[in-house]
Amino acid sequence: MNEGGEDNAVREGADDRTAAEADRNEAEQFRRLAEEAREVRDHHREALEIIRQERERLRESAETARIASEDARMAAETARTAGEDARVATDAARQAVVDAVRATADTLSASLDQMQVVEEMRRTLREIRDVNKLDSN
Repeated sequence: MNEGGEDNAVREGADDRTAAEADRNEAEQFRRLAEEAREVRDHHREALEIIRQERERLRESAETARIASEDARMAAETARTAGEDARVATDAARQAVVDAVRATADTLSASLDQMQVVEEMRRTLREIRDVNKLDSN
């Protein structure tokens, strides 16, 4: 039975070695899987960082566009105000021209009235002279 016991012990030792080798292989496979998982995690982390950086660039671009839009809005408002001021100034100038034309017309009318009075006075003076000439003859 000694031989059978030794055979069993050899078989058990070989089985133990086989089981230990299988365990080592399984541990190595788990180690490789863990390393692959770390690499995938690192790739994902890098991809997420690239996405975060791109989002930041887009946010900065959007902020720059917003500032440019605000500047354009302010410039448009300034232009609108300047246009309104120019319209008001043009209207005031037009009114000043109308007032000047009215004043000129009033002055011309007064001058005409004065000329008519002077002309009437000349006629009267001529008539008086003509009457005096007739009386002296």
